[in-house]
Amino acid sequence: MQPIDRFIVPAIAPQANPELERQLQQQVDNKTKPPGALGELESLAIRLGLIQQTLRPNIVQPQVLVFAADHGLVEEGISAFPAEVTPQMVHNFLQGGAAINVFARQHQLALRVVDAGVNADFAPHTNLIDRKIRKGTRNSLHQPAMTGEECVRALNAGMALVQNLHGNLLLVGEMGIGNTSAASLLLARLGELPVAECTGRGTGLDDKSLSHKTRVLQAVLARHSGAKSPLEALAALGGLEIAMMAGALIQGARERRILLMDGFIAGVALLVAEKLAPGTRGYAVFGHASAEPGHRHLLRMLNATPLLNLNLRLGEGSGAALAYPLLQSACAFMSEMASFADAGISGAGS
Repeated sequence: MQPIDRFIVPAIAPQANPELERQLQQQVDNKTKPPGALGELESLAIRLGLIQQTLRPNIVQPQVLVFAADHGLVEEGISAFPAEVTPQMVHNFLQGGAAINVFARQHQLALRVVDAGVNADFAPHTNLIDRKIRKGTRNSLHQPAMTGEECVRALNAGMALVQNLHGNLLLVGEMGIGNTSAASLLLARLGELPVAECTGRGTGLDDKSLSHKTRVLQAVLARHSGAKSPLEALAALGGLEIAMMAGALIQGARERRILLMDGFIAGVALLVAEKLAPGTRGYAVFGHASAEPGHRHLLRMLNATPLLNLNLRLGEGSGAALAYPLLQSACAFMSEMASFADAGISGAGS
């Protein structure tokens, strides 16, 4: 491990294994079907096998963590919803009423909510994990969103959370009014892109409000022009939930968990994680393509092909949860589908 400022970067084992990949491909090709007939599901099965370093990938006790935090930049009118919606949605998650709750119940995914920095206090709840660093970030138009210490604490808290999780698949989601702005800022800075190309309507801004949001984000980037390194950019421009997600993803990769990615904001957390701990991205499976315009840039930067394209822009981990059954199917056909030899069927070329 090597230190980056005060953040200790764990070593991420490479998931590349040419001999195992050859064996996985051979196993896929010998199933009772024409070569390539299961399309992208075949590629997914091989990917899962490489992540787990096995010919029989499986999913055990999948976990969903929804990270929630508030953003001081909301003071600048960059969101269609007020900041009070963040704690209100946390209550909704805890009561089981959000989209991610519905999909998690449908697919038997264990779900917990992580308070990374919501500007409210919550009563104890069995499905709430309190890791609050502070009650929301500062307004990044005027000062760094987080101090370096707060940023590192959030990263480390995310890593520690995953160390205590069961299972071998991690799905991260988020909730935080204003967090599409933080994600757009991070993508623009770390991807060296014009912020206008990274900025979308978030929770539903009209044209006038989108133009205002873009101008504010341009001013924020100018204000923090010196924040160039991943850690500096995360502290100056990011969010507590994004930082904690990044830490969780780094630890998940370190433990060879499957990282089932959601959309734009979770994807930016992965970008941060990859910049801090190279190799993290190798453990990620991309659930869907978000309607947020910045996501297509992000997918290109990460050389990622999403499983679904449903024009979603909700967050919460909802798109990843919808993609989850495809991972189950990929594992199932690798383990349960007969080979030509098993079934006594003449294979291709026989």
